[in-house]
Amino acid sequence: MEILHQLGELFLQAVPTVIIVFLFYFFVRWSFFTPILKAMDERKARIEGAQAEAAKAREEAKRELENYNQAIRTARGGIYTEQEAARQAVLDERHRLLKAMRARAQEDVANAKKKIAAESQAALAELELTVPTIAAEIAHMILERPAPPAGGWPR
Repeated sequence: MEILHQLGELFLQAVPTVIIVFLFYFFVRWSFFTPILKAMDERKARIEGAQAEAAKAREEAKRELENYNQAIRTARGGIYTEQEAARQAVLDERHRLLKAMRARAQEDVANAKKKIAAESQAALAELELTVPTIAAEIAHMILERPAPPAGGWPR
């Protein structure tokens, strides 16, 4: 029983220490841990808010980039369309010029053929006029030549 009595006294002596420890615990919790936990909660909320804003900004940047790329594709398409139209216009102009040059060349060839045909007709007409005279001259030259010697033509 003595031990129980000693334990009881020790317990009574320890009660003020336990009370002081509990009071110190509540004081530290109230004055130190509560503000730290509150600050940590605020920090966590700010971090999550910043992450949410960053995600929004990232999505917005992605949308803007896609819009920019779409605008570039549209502009390139317009440029390609303009280039194709300009190329087609140049080809059409070239085709028109070639066609005009071909027609002019054919006209020049036809005129040259007409000129050659007219010159040929004139030459034939002149030749027909001069043929009897030339034939008479040739015949006269042959007939007026002295007769060859009896042995044949000179060698």
